[in-house]
Amino acid sequence: MTVSLDQLRRCHLAVDLGAARTRVYVKGSGLVVDQPSAAAVNTRTGALIAVGELAEKMTGRTPSYIRVMRPVSGGTVVDIEMAQRMLRHLLGEKLRRTLRRKPRLRAAACTPHDADPLAQRAAVETLVGLGARRVELVDTLVAAAVGCGLPVEQPEASMIMVCGAAATQIAVLSLGNIVTAERIPVGGEAVDHAIVQHLRHEHALMLPSQSVRPLRLALSGTGGAPDGTTGTEILGRDVATGLARSVKVDTAAVREAIETPLTAVLDGIGKVLRDCPPDLVADLADRGIMMVGGSALLPGLDQMLRQWTGMPVRIAERPDICAVQGLGAMLEGRIKPLTLNPLAA
Repeated sequence: MTVSLDQLRRCHLAVDLGAARTRVYVKGSGLVVDQPSAAAVNTRTGALIAVGELAEKMTGRTPSYIRVMRPVSGGTVVDIEMAQRMLRHLLGEKLRRTLRRKPRLRAAACTPHDADPLAQRAAVETLVGLGARRVELVDTLVAAAVGCGLPVEQPEASMIMVCGAAATQIAVLSLGNIVTAERIPVGGEAVDHAIVQHLRHEHALMLPSQSVRPLRLALSGTGGAPDGTTGTEILGRDVATGLARSVKVDTAAVREAIETPLTAVLDGIGKVLRDCPPDLVADLADRGIMMVGGSALLPGLDQMLRQWTGMPVRIAERPDICAVQGLGAMLEGRIKPLTLNPLAA
């Protein structure tokens, strides 16, 4: 692991700053924050108007002087000051007072695999600005593997795929460390963009940003209608006239459209398996791939992986919060390291 379990057990809180959602786990209290990573700011005065769910609902619906900002992109903090302000409001005054009473506040944070030193420093400075005296960084792949119950500390292969909003991370782990890993800049946002472009080209319809997720949910079902056709009704703006218009979208055609960005994910899995030692690949033939992350429920993704790899593919019970749950398990001391008993001479 990137840090020792003893160091993590001394931490008081864990933060998973994701491009889509921010989650905070407090030792002894559990998951206390699970909100979108969004903040609405008045550009005239600099005042923070809303954070989390409310700021997310304001996206695309604000006047010109109100801007909805996302201080985290691809798991990396791109605006430290705004990330600190957002976290302060999400934690609330009562919880911040409780944390300030800690004599030496320690925090843990997830960082993407192979994050550069600047990205790591941004994560550290964000939590130091909240009062943390020491910050431990944990690889998102390790934290997510622990959170979904994989035997990370055992001498056997575990393959995990973290499907984020801006990127997909794939790794094979054994003995508490990453054997081989790959980070692909394709995630849920790329799939949303593919859906929007498909509707624009095929139906001359501009889709509101808030409507992409319901369409995704419709794709995950059968989409069957009583007359035997498959499709779902979607409302948007006509490209030519600018007027509101609804069309019936063929779910099969949209599924084909989103397969294009997902091929990069399949290539990444192939590269990880090629770089993996043969003994570990033999373990993976039985264990398969564990999918976690907010975009793990993308329609048809697990089926694509099964067909392409020929391995079992499972989705975690709560794929969206696996990383922060893994950090919480390490903070609470629920993960025991592998103890070696050398033979007596």
